[in-house]
Amino acid sequence: MAPEPASSAVSRRGLWIAAVSTAAVAIVVVVMGVTTRRMADAKLSEWTEAQAVPVVAVATPDTVGKRTTFELPGRLEAYSQAQIYARVNGYVKDWKADIGTSVKAGDLLAEIDAPDLDQQIMQAEAALASAQANSKLSDATLSRGQQLIPSGAVSKQDLDQRAADAGNKEGLVKSAQANLDRLRVLEQYKRITAPFDGLVTVRNTDLGALINAGSGGPPLFVVSDTSRLRVYVNVPQSYVPSVRIGTKAHISVPEYPGRQFSATVEASAQAVDAASGTTRMLLVVDNASGELMSGAFANVSFDLPHPEVAINVPASALIFDRNGLHVATVDNDNRVLLKQVTISRDLGKEVEIGSGLAAEDRVIESPPDGIASGDEVRVAGAAGSPNAPEAAAR
Repeated sequence: MAPEPASSAVSRRGLWIAAVSTAAVAIVVVVMGVTTRRMADAKLSEWTEAQAVPVVAVATPDTVGKRTTFELPGRLEAYSQAQIYARVNGYVKDWKADIGTSVKAGDLLAEIDAPDLDQQIMQAEAALASAQANSKLSDATLSRGQQLIPSGAVSKQDLDQRAADAGNKEGLVKSAQANLDRLRVLEQYKRITAPFDGLVTVRNTDLGALINAGSGGPPLFVVSDTSRLRVYVNVPQSYVPSVRIGTKAHISVPEYPGRQFSATVEASAQAVDAASGTTRMLLVVDNASGELMSGAFANVSFDLPHPEVAINVPASALIFDRNGLHVATVDNDNRVLLKQVTISRDLGKEVEIGSGLAAEDRVIESPPDGIASGDEVRVAGAAGSPNAPEAAAR
């Protein structure tokens, strides 16, 4: 048999080497794939275990007492206000003060021409003169009768009748005098004057206007004392114990943005309106400069008293369940401990704790749903714990 050519032997050897190399590469690929998969599974298992322990952000409570304020709508009113009506019938003869006029007590506001009253006064004067004359005649008749009694020219009965007539005439004189005095008093009301120092805020009359006595229609004038203003606000029942007599407040009005005026609580209704659940309170604000206007709307801001030291936690830290109100804390072993608490004041984003929490407790700011006492947690930012943003992203 003839020997194989050298080229054929070389070709088989090359194929064998290629097969071995391919097998080795395949084995390496398989080994690397298995190893990579096992490492990925280990990392996934480690990550899953890490995710089973929630990451929480904790903080110690703020122990500084917070000053709290609350605002209520109010209405400015004059400290004293008088609606002035006429006491006599007639016509407006003249008026002296228009709206916006500053007046002093006793200043003339208007004059009324009352011809009917003038005639009544003349009639009353005549009636008084007649009654006085009749009374004088009765007194003279009585005096003569008393002089004739000793002579027997006048009987005792006649003398008694003369005495009774004199007394009756004297009574008529007093009645006529009282009627004239009444009309004289009414005559003084023909001059309408200011009852106190203030500002004329309303004028509802003019020259020649017919005036009817009484308060059946609108007032002729309204005089307001605006040197001080009253502010009435309705305070919710829960805040009433904190707003005591003498409490300071700040008032702001739309026409002066950025400015505040000081006011003081002077009176309280000491009763709760059943319809609104509020108590009406009166504040007084100084308005000597005249910048504030009566009848204007105002915002009233109260500064409530506060303790120097308090325990404040974020409102998001509160847990409400069937067992009451709790706050989740973290102990030294990174275990959750739920503490039952009470709220002293609601400060909006924060709450002031009344009891159940200590100043050194580590409070979970936003506890996860379903958290319970004894659960293990990891504190965000601590050694070996992921950052809070990364944990939240995962």
